[in-house]
Amino acid sequence: MPALVVVSGPNLGTRYALTGSILRIGRDSRCEIHLDDSETSRKHAEVERVGDSYVITDLKSSNGTVVNGQSIETRTLLDGDRVQIGKQVFVFRLRETIPSSTDKDYLQRSVSIVPDDDLENSQIISRADLSDPVGDTEFFDPQIANPLSVNKSLWEIMYRTSLAVSRTLDINQLLEQIVDLIFQWVQCDHACVMLTDPASNELKPVYRKNRKPQSNHQITISKTILDFVLKNEEGVLTSNAKDDRRWNSSASIEASGVCEAICVPMKGRYGVVGVLYIDTMVNATEQSKTPSASSHAQLHVFNEEHLKMMVTIGHQAALAIEDTHFYQTTIQAEKLAAVGQTIANLSHHVKNILQGLKGGGYMVHEGLKRNDLEPIRAGWDICEKTHNRIESLVLDMLTMSKEREPKRESTNLVPLIQDALAIAQAPARDANVQLDWNPPTVLHNALVDPEGIHRAVLNLILNAIDATGGRPDAKVSIEVLQTPDATLIKIEDNGIGIPKSQLQAIFSLFESTKGNRGTGLGLPVSQKIIREHGGDISVTSLVDHGTTFTIRLPFE
Repeated sequence: MPALVVVSGPNLGTRYALTGSILRIGRDSRCEIHLDDSETSRKHAEVERVGDSYVITDLKSSNGTVVNGQSIETRTLLDGDRVQIGKQVFVFRLRETIPSSTDKDYLQRSVSIVPDDDLENSQIISRADLSDPVGDTEFFDPQIANPLSVNKSLWEIMYRTSLAVSRTLDINQLLEQIVDLIFQWVQCDHACVMLTDPASNELKPVYRKNRKPQSNHQITISKTILDFVLKNEEGVLTSNAKDDRRWNSSASIEASGVCEAICVPMKGRYGVVGVLYIDTMVNATEQSKTPSASSHAQLHVFNEEHLKMMVTIGHQAALAIEDTHFYQTTIQAEKLAAVGQTIANLSHHVKNILQGLKGGGYMVHEGLKRNDLEPIRAGWDICEKTHNRIESLVLDMLTMSKEREPKRESTNLVPLIQDALAIAQAPARDANVQLDWNPPTVLHNALVDPEGIHRAVLNLILNAIDATGGRPDAKVSIEVLQTPDATLIKIEDNGIGIPKSQLQAIFSLFESTKGNRGTGLGLPVSQKIIREHGGDISVTSLVDHGTTFTIRLPFE
């Protein structure tokens, strides 16, 4: 069954079977492939079956659709193509009868570690440690190298491996590239990558691949060899594994037909992070058609040059994995620091709000003691304003806490803006700010979430009032325009303006120019709401002259 398999992103491991004639991909819940991330458009792309082929088409999405690293408008997918949509990276599988190579349950079932005899008692063994100079033999011997090996120097292999691992910080994608390179250079039938679990310190299979895509072969690996590789940090080559005493305790090895295998450590700067394992089910003697070949001559698919090459690749892969783990740890630390900063900022704002509530309550209490209505009215007014600030803060926090799909309906923006202005009248009057609003005589309805747009517009109007309060002839103007492809809402003020150096930061969380009066959530919340509609907010400002915010809402 053809499928798109997620190999990177929030839905890692998810498999989407391409069962219909047309499947839509997007953030809209009605899409057959629903992706809930902010970098995916509501209707991002679609996959259409055309005969026996599958064609992907970008639906004029905001961030585009990328196939094999190139932005496309339409493309016929080939087996193995990588498709990036938003934060997700898919691999297109034309015929997929086995689970994904990174599926944890499948890996546990398909990779088996078996106990066996002591490695040192084995009669057949080749070893290579990480200190072996890679330049001892510049080229593979063409007389013994298998036909699928590339006759390249170890230096070129190191270069190509380094190039591959330097292009990604996603471990699954990294391992896939490493194994693909091994399959190019070595005539192996199966490959497996096992990494050390930090919690249990045990090896766990994380990626495997068969040369024949439809094969369900179970990879069986000697525990003694794994222990030897980890302990001595050496690579091991076993030839004719069915006769090797290291495998004698497991009948499944012989049944599997494994003839030769290589297992090497993945050693980085700070130790061994895992192992690379490859095997083949045939040997070169069985493949040889040469009449003069002696019946006693033993040719091998794998040789010591392959072993050295695998050690080199394992080292390069380990360095890349360490870098990836370091990057992910750094990101996690930054997230934790951001959480701490968020809590500290919210605590600061909540404390200020509670101080206002406490002051209002004190005035009400004093008025009740003296049976005087004046302080009661003043105190209640403070409590009411504080309640509104708490409500606004909570709503902003809820808006920022998760991705939200706008509940769109055909909406006349004129009464919506008039309602926001009615709410803003009281703070505008207190700040002695004039609100200038000339509604358009003709305005087509917009397909928007009215609650979300109301909140975004109100936030911008209140910000403009705060920026103009106390200035002579303070004024905030609101205007609505329609272009051929969008509706524009402009909020302009003649306030203090925003320095150019601060324009990039005003949409950052908890960045406020209002001191204790601001939470630093209003502008980020407004921007998030508008972007969820597929639009954006732009700003122009001149210090001491004023600021203009423009909301752009594209037509559906």
